[in-house]
Amino acid sequence: MTFYPHKGWRILPPLIAILAAIVPPGSRMQAHAADMGTAMVRNDHGRLTVADNSPLQHQLTVEAVTAATPRRHLEVPGTVAAEPARTVAMLAPLAGHITTLNVAPGDHVARGQVLAELLSGDMAQATTDETKARAALDLARRALARAQGVAQAGGAATRDVEAARSTLQQDQAEEDRAQARLTALGGQAGADGVMKLVSPVDGTVASVNVAAGGNVTDLTAPLLTVEDLSEIWVVASVPEDEIPLVQPGQQASITLAAWPDQVLHGRIDAIEPVLRADTRTMQARIVLPNPDGALKPNMFATVAIQATQVPGVTVPQSALLMNNDEVTVFVEVAPWTFVRRAITIIYDDGARCRVLAGLKEGERVITRGAVLLNDD
Repeated sequence: MTFYPHKGWRILPPLIAILAAIVPPGSRMQAHAADMGTAMVRNDHGRLTVADNSPLQHQLTVEAVTAATPRRHLEVPGTVAAEPARTVAMLAPLAGHITTLNVAPGDHVARGQVLAELLSGDMAQATTDETKARAALDLARRALARAQGVAQAGGAATRDVEAARSTLQQDQAEEDRAQARLTALGGQAGADGVMKLVSPVDGTVASVNVAAGGNVTDLTAPLLTVEDLSEIWVVASVPEDEIPLVQPGQQASITLAAWPDQVLHGRIDAIEPVLRADTRTMQARIVLPNPDGALKPNMFATVAIQATQVPGVTVPQSALLMNNDEVTVFVEVAPWTFVRRAITIIYDDGARCRVLAGLKEGERVITRGAVLLNDD
């Protein structure tokens, strides 16, 4: 091909303008420095040295790698649950007939309030036995007192006093047995075999499974359930692979589907020791006060746990460069001399990421402007 100088000089200025528009600023700066006879960056078998008089030094930020204990907000699903120790399933201690039902689901009840009345033949037998035992005990006491009085007057033998005392002890034992039987049945004994079922706690009637006029034959089936909801649980389902990040005492923020604009705060009170086989999750429990009863069992919640991770070195994501499918950084090995190094990281929430391998605490890396060396 023949070269025509006058034509080449005619097209050179437009060509320079086009190259100036498409070449990145850092490359234009290096090209300009080369034209001046001074290289901005010297590449010595992978060691990149930025010249002392290079304007590139003002565009690079070099920082030391520091160790930190990163915190992560782990979001898991949860549900509101009534505290088992504050939930009472009312069972009928005896078979019988429901004569009166005084409550319905949702009613607030107080400790000792009569919830229902049960007519039972067994209850009538128990109250009769207690009445007979109490009468016999009273008679034995009077008999012992008479025997002791006669003995003091010299008109009775010692054996009569001992017999009266033995009878008193037996009747006392029978009275104690009959009274213990009534106490074990619970409730309040009424006349003619009527048992009054009373609430053992202040709370809310959660469910009612009987009606007035019905018969009670299954003593294992709850008649009704009373829940004390002044304090409730939020149970968070932590996935199996996230279990090491969750510990008792960690702070948690709870958002309920019913009130998405409100955030409740608590802490992990306990973690169940058994993994749920069907969901592969562990249950973490958060205790919350519920004085107004606004939190209802079985409400859905989102639980954000402030999980503390293993301490390690972190770098800002602005320091990361991709090179042949590897994550790399430029590490300073001498003043303003850098080498590219591949690292293994985990991306965390925020602007920093955790380094698993490739960097040690105290090493210095380029955290801003590293892309300007990326093609050298």
